[in-house]
Amino acid sequence: MAFVRLRALLPRRRTRALPSPAARGELVAEVRGLRVALGGRTVLDGVGIGVRAGEVLALVGPNGAGKSTLLAALAADLAPRAGEVRIGGRSAGDWAAGELALRRAVLPQAAALSFPFPVAEVVRMGRAPWAGTGREDEDEAAVALAMAATEVEAFAGRPFSALSGGERARVALARVLAQRTGLLLLDEPTAALDLRHQELVLRVCRERAAAGDAVVVVLHDLGLAAAHADRVAVLHGGRIAAAGPPSEVLDAEVLSRVYRQPVEVFPHPRTGVPLVVPIRTTPSRKPDNSPSLTGP
Repeated sequence: MAFVRLRALLPRRRTRALPSPAARGELVAEVRGLRVALGGRTVLDGVGIGVRAGEVLALVGPNGAGKSTLLAALAADLAPRAGEVRIGGRSAGDWAAGELALRRAVLPQAAALSFPFPVAEVVRMGRAPWAGTGREDEDEAAVALAMAATEVEAFAGRPFSALSGGERARVALARVLAQRTGLLLLDEPTAALDLRHQELVLRVCRERAAAGDAVVVVLHDLGLAAAHADRVAVLHGGRIAAAGPPSEVLDAEVLSRVYRQPVEVFPHPRTGVPLVVPIRTTPSRKPDNSPSLTGP
């Protein structure tokens, strides 16, 4: 009885509004007139783009184009100098941190932990936002399904710090999947992966979109973007140079200008998916007395 009286005196825990699934095609997140400056340099200038439920949006472009910065802004992890970020139909700044964590999950480029947590516990961290809610009872199923999807069950008990770079990347993705939000923001999820696991990760992205989630993924591989994305946004110089379906956006003229590398684009003979191939020049034979980088 004394415990009950004491609990009544404690401040009430704030009730978080749980998200409802977005209808397919509904705008889940967007930026308008976004301007971001970092270290005195304007990284994004006047950017506007949205992501809808049921689609995979790939952000591509050369190094320094602003892809990761745009992703961080979409996640409301980076405050813009100008413009607006909206998530779930509201200004991102109107959501409390706990409410925001129920609506979007973020995979950064690198995952680092100071303590040797077992893999299963790292994945379980993705369930933290749901603690104390009516969906807390989904924890075990969410963790198990996320680990199966990313093929990390075999080393569930190993310390995260003992994994290879590619294994860590898949565990980090499993944590994001276990969070079970309607918006997934993934920064270069395939960078440390071999061919098989690159395809596995993008297949998971497609499955999440088919289930109704909105997925934004930063990619360097234009072939992966062409094969798996519903829409592609090409960033260049802090602006969006082109955005739309891969068949329209992955244009030889646009890509050659943006990447400062001549390319040719042609359809795959079986699938029709655009293939982007650099145009390479064959070095002429050097004179016998010219210097060589490879030795005699």
